Amino acid sequence: MNSSTDTGTILRAKDILRKPFTAEFLRYVIPGILVGIITGLVVGTFRWIIDQTLILLTIVYPYLGSHPLMIIPYILGTLIVVWLIAKIIRPELFDVVGSGVPQIEAILIGKHQMNWWSVLWRKFVSGLLTICPGLFLGREGPCIQIGACIGQGFAEDVYHYQDTEERDLLIKCGIAAGLSAAFSAPIAGTVFLLEEVTRHFNFKVIAGALAAAISADLMTILFFGTKPCLAMPISARLPLSSYPWLILVGIVIGAGGYLFQYGMLNLGWWYRKFTILPNYYHSILPLLLVIPVGLWNCHILGGSHNFIMYITRMSLKANWLLVLGMLILFFVLRYTGTMIAAGATVPGGIFMPIFVLGSVLGAIAGIILIHFGIVPASCYLNLIAMGMAAYFGATEGTPISAILLVTEMGGSVDQILPMTILTFIAYFTSMTLGSKNSIYEALRMEMLNRV
Repeated sequence: MNSSTDTGTILRAKDILRKPFTAEFLRYVIPGILVGIITGLVVGTFRWIIDQTLILLTIVYPYLGSHPLMIIPYILGTLIVVWLIAKIIRPELFDVVGSGVPQIEAILIGKHQMNWWSVLWRKFVSGLLTICPGLFLGREGPCIQIGACIGQGFAEDVYHYQDTEERDLLIKCGIAAGLSAAFSAPIAGTVFLLEEVTRHFNFKVIAGALAAAISADLMTILFFGTKPCLAMPISARLPLSSYPWLILVGIVIGAGGYLFQYGMLNLGWWYRKFTILPNYYHSILPLLLVIPVGLWNCHILGGSHNFIMYITRMSLKANWLLVLGMLILFFVLRYTGTMIAAGATVPGGIFMPIFVLGSVLGAIAGIILIHFGIVPASCYLNLIAMGMAAYFGATEGTPISAILLVTEMGGSVDQILPMTILTFIAYFTSMTLGSKNSIYEALRMEMLNRV
């Protein structure tokens, strides 16, 4: 018999439920929404400028190709951009360079502090000056740091939080909002925060971060509409007979993920040998080298979701060896260009460059498997999407975020099982070879050791 009946007391709903509007999570959701709204508007503007500039490059470079003398003023303009970047980043060099994620993680573990307003505007302006000319860097790192700056600004100057935990909560909300706004992916933005930054589930953080991520994504709709930012019309299904081949493809992609981490963690050592100019002028190297690449093929420039869509439209009816050779060349150029840009003391993220490299590896696997009759040609897009998720999971050390990001960006949940299998195999391979479980943790260790 129920004990409450024995004592003559029967609990009712009003005895168990809270009074309306007294839930503690409202204290975190409302500030999260405000952080998300502002972050969405700022990041939406940042994204829009980059997108329009990269479209402009597809007009500028063909013009330069047909008017070679105009390359001279273009180079002079590039040198002015180098000077501007140096002037902007030098006062906040540690915080502004790179993606910003390792710096934010250092703040959250109590090993660093940041002047949020100074970093915010410098990251915004210098990020545009770096990414818009077509460097192989992504928008998402700056977007995450911009969101974190806005979160810290709300904590310190709006709510006047004295408690570090409350300040950190709004920074975390800004991280989720920044990634959500960068890719129109609120679920992935929240999960990335949990998988990469906090590494544990906390209802207070989840409630605030998800509110911020949703609010930020709603703001980006004002700029870009409701269409996924990397919409892929995946309609075919990978045949079951091809699943065993995912093991081999996953191993190759995982090895590529280890190669990316190895390169990234050697950049500081390599660039230390480039002593001709102070490090805040190192942007001159990638900004000049990107010009001949643009003259050869302007579609390869940028972070860049445009290049991924370019890969999806490659003809499968052409000579397969010719297409395969071109894809391998793309991979070598993108990998080398990403390393040169990421090490050059400039702001910029590595998410999109990783996705691009993964899409190329997926396309290479697709061309080979289609040629040998292992998968039908209709599965080409499947393998590109799966390659993106697998390479990201292997490189970043965040397989769950990888799957969710590609799913939300692509706007399709079809074939999520083979994507999960491939991502796990690639992640397992990369970790087995010696990759750090988090590339940002490794970069943070390297950066703090340099200071």
